[in-house]
Amino acid sequence: MTAKANPDTTQPILAGGSAQSGTFATTEGTLYVSKPFRSKRSKKLRAIVTFEPRKSHFDTTNEQSGTNEFRGFFTLFWISLFLFTVQTYISSLEANGYALSFAFATMFSRDAVVLAISDAVLVLSTGLCVPFAKAISQGRLRYYWVGAALQHILQTFILAIAIVWTYHRQWPWVQSGFLTLHSFVMIMKMHSYISINGYFYSTLERSQAVYEELQRLTDEHVAGGWDGALREAESVRTKEAQEKETRGPNDGISSVDQEIGTPEAEVVIRSLTDLGTADALRRRLVAVSEEHRTDRSERETPVGADHDMNGAESTGFTPSYPATPAQATLDLSPAAFASILTHHPNPAIAGTAHAFIDLDSELVSGGPCKVRYPENLTTGNFVEYMLIPTLVYELEYPRTDRIRPLYVFEKTVGFMGSFALLYTVTESFIIPLTPTPEQSFFRSLLDLALPFMIAYLLLFYIIFECICNGFAELSRFADRQFYEDWWNSTSWDEFSRKWNKPVHTFLLRHVYASTLASYPSVSRTGAMVMTFLLSAAAHELVMVIVTHKIRLYLFLMQLIQIPLILISRAPAIKQNKLLGNVVFWLGLYAGFPLLCVAYVAY
Repeated sequence: MTAKANPDTTQPILAGGSAQSGTFATTEGTLYVSKPFRSKRSKKLRAIVTFEPRKSHFDTTNEQSGTNEFRGFFTLFWISLFLFTVQTYISSLEANGYALSFAFATMFSRDAVVLAISDAVLVLSTGLCVPFAKAISQGRLRYYWVGAALQHILQTFILAIAIVWTYHRQWPWVQSGFLTLHSFVMIMKMHSYISINGYFYSTLERSQAVYEELQRLTDEHVAGGWDGALREAESVRTKEAQEKETRGPNDGISSVDQEIGTPEAEVVIRSLTDLGTADALRRRLVAVSEEHRTDRSERETPVGADHDMNGAESTGFTPSYPATPAQATLDLSPAAFASILTHHPNPAIAGTAHAFIDLDSELVSGGPCKVRYPENLTTGNFVEYMLIPTLVYELEYPRTDRIRPLYVFEKTVGFMGSFALLYTVTESFIIPLTPTPEQSFFRSLLDLALPFMIAYLLLFYIIFECICNGFAELSRFADRQFYEDWWNSTSWDEFSRKWNKPVHTFLLRHVYASTLASYPSVSRTGAMVMTFLLSAAAHELVMVIVTHKIRLYLFLMQLIQIPLILISRAPAIKQNKLLGNVVFWLGLYAGFPLLCVAYVAY
């Protein structure tokens, strides 16, 4: 799907920059930029999240991290963990006669084949999204609100089946937690795919209605109808172009061009500078002008009628929109005609053309492939989306032009080594210190604080640096910012935004933004509270399945973050970033062992 860039025209840039051509030339290949459309007239829901070529902080190919003055501490961390692990193995070998007992491995490898089959069935069940989205695009199912209700029923059903199956198999906490978390990931992917395509279809319907309204306005307010409106708009556009040449290249940008500001309109306007297209358009306008002088009745056509230059019926038009006389002759899209009409002197016609351009631009990607809805509703596109490590669906993502085998090998080795360290910490320092009701509460917290923190850091590195980057490389996904510098957080809301970017972007678009869009009376604080409630409920559900207990400890701890976030926004606290970071780390250090003691011992 990725277009090849011309090496002679692609401009090399610094890391994190952008190019007008939409491509990035680097030593590792060409990165293609795909930016979602953002309307300048109204804040559309899809404008909340953007994707662009970025690298993760701990990626060895990240130029910015490679020049960081604290990069030596990263190396020190891994060397220290390696020495600590070797010392642990030697001590266990001297005391017990073996380096590791592998009791934990026996537990999490139990019923592995059934778990793998169950997970495969879960992944395959997401394929129901494609026929579901196609039914919406064909008008057989209205997304708002029947389709949305069926979508939530389907997602709830899949999650319920996974939970019931987990309880039926009586799996240990590792297997139960894995299948439950993966079920949440698949459901979030399904939700984004169906809801975004449902939104596309509603946008397509609105754009068709606006296009019909545009045709009606030209027939009512312009003597020559549609073709006459094109002639007048082209005359104004030509005059503006001449004035631009007179004033110079930097002074001639019209306010209309600045107001459009959409990827599709820019492509259309640039296409009109092509000599062949421009000449065909001018010849058509001349023909319309001659018809106007000879026989006015032949010019005026009913709204939505489809005629060629001689007034005969024509079938060569885009089925998504009502055909126009000029469209039957010129091979131009409705957006091309609308972009011309944005220059019309009639404010109603120009405004309606702008509205159509805004809506139509949402239906096409901003990347080099120009993927348009509903052409994206294919099995191949869905499989590609499922492989890309993101929970938010887009028509097109920024891509790299090749897969680097050595990079995949590096992440694979990193995964295996980090998992070995994680296993050692878990079996040697967490499981033996599992708290009991008879044990001192504070002693349990003290014993488990450091092992849990090391385990958390290793698990974070495995998921977001090794697994996500590995799948990103295999799918040629260029946006590798799966996390930000959460270790510098000074508040819990900053931590929640930075440590898990895929889930954060999903909640931002499909919970927070959807709440604000669906319920205008809800404030931003109210939307934030609702987002936290949903997130806390999902986390607590995982703990219920893993521990087979309903205690609500994690749920309450997450809700406590809400008043803490509001307090942290006070100017006196925001100015003292060092204190905020210390409080954050102390809370993180205490949180993990506190949850373990609460769920296991109480």
